[in-house]
Amino acid sequence: MARKRAAILISGRGSNMAALIAATKAPDFPAETALVLSNRPQAAGLAHAESQGIATTVVDHRPYGKDRAGFEQSLQRALDAHRIELICLGGFMRLFTPDFVVRWEGRMLNIHPALLPSFPGLDPHGQALKAGVRISGATVHFVTPETDAGPIVVQAAVPVREDDTVETLATRVLAAEHRIYPLALRLLAQDKLRVVNGRCRIDGTNFADEMMIVPSA
Repeated sequence: MARKRAAILISGRGSNMAALIAATKAPDFPAETALVLSNRPQAAGLAHAESQGIATTVVDHRPYGKDRAGFEQSLQRALDAHRIELICLGGFMRLFTPDFVVRWEGRMLNIHPALLPSFPGLDPHGQALKAGVRISGATVHFVTPETDAGPIVVQAAVPVREDDTVETLATRVLAAEHRIYPLALRLLAQDKLRVVNGRCRIDGTNFADEMMIVPSA
């Protein structure tokens, strides 16, 4: 079976991009990283992608001003030129119009550094620490017109320590992100994901029954 062609959209250093590229280099991975696209010409992740032999392109949002539809038309042309089938957002700091999201419905993933639906939006680690939760984590979800509200695909939980800062918690969550994003892309590329009544169903997957208790007894 031919591997699905995936694009990773970034605006910065592309930490999750690097994890996805590393995973998709495995011969048995069902998707390939066919393109890394950035809206910022200076994005540090572009150099890493190029060093890995990945095609890169820039669609600078600044000339479009408030014309989001015009920007997305140029974005779509770049995706079409590389025959992209799936999209992974990796710190892509632009909001899409509903039209673009609907066009890629069921084929565009995003990752958020919290256990959604808790702590959506900005500063999720600060929100988690302020709330005093014992467990935080990361969520890969389908992109929908509502920010951080799409069907949840994969989640990973990490403990929140008494002495955590935003920075230390972010580091722990980022390690979890790097594990679950390739897993979510693998499931999507294998056509194992189905959205039913707003919830993502995963075919042929075993779910653990063990409890995670923090702090442990």
